[in-house]
Amino acid sequence: MRARADCCSVIWMRTPRRFLYQWTFAATLGAATLGGTWAPCAASTEIASIAQRQRNEKKIFTDSEIVEGFFKTAFGAEYHLAGRVDRIRKYSGPVRVFADGTRADRKAQLSKIVADIASRVQHLDIAMVSDIDDANVQVKLVRDRDLQRTIATFYGSERAKEIRSSLDPQCLSGFRKNEKFEIEHSDVILTVDNGDFVFFDCAYEELLQSLGPINDTESVPWTMFNDNVSMGYFDVYDQYLLNLLYDPRVRPGMTVQEVKAVLPDVLTDVRAWVRKVNNLP
Repeated sequence: MRARADCCSVIWMRTPRRFLYQWTFAATLGAATLGGTWAPCAASTEIASIAQRQRNEKKIFTDSEIVEGFFKTAFGAEYHLAGRVDRIRKYSGPVRVFADGTRADRKAQLSKIVADIASRVQHLDIAMVSDIDDANVQVKLVRDRDLQRTIATFYGSERAKEIRSSLDPQCLSGFRKNEKFEIEHSDVILTVDNGDFVFFDCAYEELLQSLGPINDTESVPWTMFNDNVSMGYFDVYDQYLLNLLYDPRVRPGMTVQEVKAVLPDVLTDVRAWVRKVNNLP
């Protein structure tokens, strides 16, 4: 991971038992803080377990249910070793994703996932690029046996040992922010050989969390940012959360009180958008 001085890094990891571990550590070199009928991307519909989750998905939420989830995921972090992070963190410009790996099928699936996210978050400009120099999100696609070595390449051997000793992750992500709480760069590591469901589940959650909603919560049962929830697709509830975050009236660096002042108007517009793209009543 590229880094600069005087900040922190946040890493999110997923284990085979679907527990998500969020670890924050002080970085010596980084300004980093290492989220009707649904029309899914075509590849994910081939997975029966994802299709079943889509059929049973809860799609109607009250304002308070949406707002609660937004504040619990967009602010804070599970650990605060590097200080408080009670500010909005997000990209303030286009997000460009580069896939680094040899599995053409996983790259194609990732492209569909990115396009799906782009189609469902109104004010987020996100797309794939073919040149790493044009990207601010790097997705590293690796075999499970190469995961530990890849983690060490990104975060150093000592940190990799700490991660390995804490749990056996299947994927992880982190981002670097500047002093204005604008995300500048994200890194996502996905394993390609742990099955289709794990790949889709990891890819959606890690990509979305790398955009800003880093805090996991077990008190909101409808979000993929709950350690006990597996999705494998971009569900309606999390579309609400990401659309709130990327509305231009919600700016990087805003406090809880500043967001509360604009949220009623933002939520009205977000409801209309999510209802439209999901053909909800």
